[in-house]
Amino acid sequence: MDTHALLAFIAVAETGSFSLAAERLNLTQPAISKRVAALELHLGARLFDRIGRRVDTTEAGQALLPRAGRILREIADTERSLRDLDGSVGGRLAIGTSHHVGLHRLPPILRQYARAYPGVELEIRFMDSEKAHETVAAGGLELAVVTLDPQGEDSRLRSRLIWDDPLSVMVARDHPLADRGSVDVDTLAAWPAVLPGPGTYTGQILQGLFSARGARLHVGMSTNYLETLRMLAGIGLGWSVLPDTMLTPELTRLGLEGARMRRGLGYVLHQGRSLGNAAQAMLNLLDATADDQHAQAASAARNASGVSTSASTP
Repeated sequence: MDTHALLAFIAVAETGSFSLAAERLNLTQPAISKRVAALELHLGARLFDRIGRRVDTTEAGQALLPRAGRILREIADTERSLRDLDGSVGGRLAIGTSHHVGLHRLPPILRQYARAYPGVELEIRFMDSEKAHETVAAGGLELAVVTLDPQGEDSRLRSRLIWDDPLSVMVARDHPLADRGSVDVDTLAAWPAVLPGPGTYTGQILQGLFSARGARLHVGMSTNYLETLRMLAGIGLGWSVLPDTMLTPELTRLGLEGARMRRGLGYVLHQGRSLGNAAQAMLNLLDATADDQHAQAASAARNASGVSTSASTP
């Protein structure tokens, strides 16, 4: 079975368009059509229904899609395993990450990796953390660095916390709540908010907090991009919940009475998948970063305990 034909089939199935599939694979539309037609002839089954400009996957196409992905991943894993036998670190490595982690946490690690392993073709795929978890679980990625699931670890995955990421309520400096210093859930419920979608891990943390207190969120706008939420909150369109590291002069951070919100950022990988040399090298850097972060946190905790003890000594 021709792998190029399988790639064309997957691209059409995922985009719903022969032209978009051609753009994705840097091919002409006739080339995509030819590859799909050859695959249909080989399998003796129609894979797409073409009605006007609409392209729908047939029952045969729907059955083939997950299998095609597994075939291509198996081939890629085999090629990688054979290439890695000599111990060299090269080839291609695709990493999933959220926009926030990719922009604010990963750059130093990526810089170090690129300098240490110039033979690796590194691809960064930006996606929501929830999507990244599912993609790793389905075998579509070796590794993702994202927000970890606050509900607990998927049995298919192995994860490790790297960065503790405290969250705070933030409002514009001229917002009516800005001078209060701290607020409670009931107060926030009376004001419009700009928040991550309820399907995101950060959204789930906030929704769980409100639900536990019998309050309802008043969401005026919703987006999964934290940088956009920071802008919306900064111009006064509502309060938001953002990582403490995103505080800017345009915003005021408020304490939330009776609660301290935080999320974990780290890596996830599949329990049953062996990593190639390129992925293992990246994992080593991530583990070193996690060890350093945890050592710093332990040192800060010891220092805080020492200050507290000395302050309370007569």
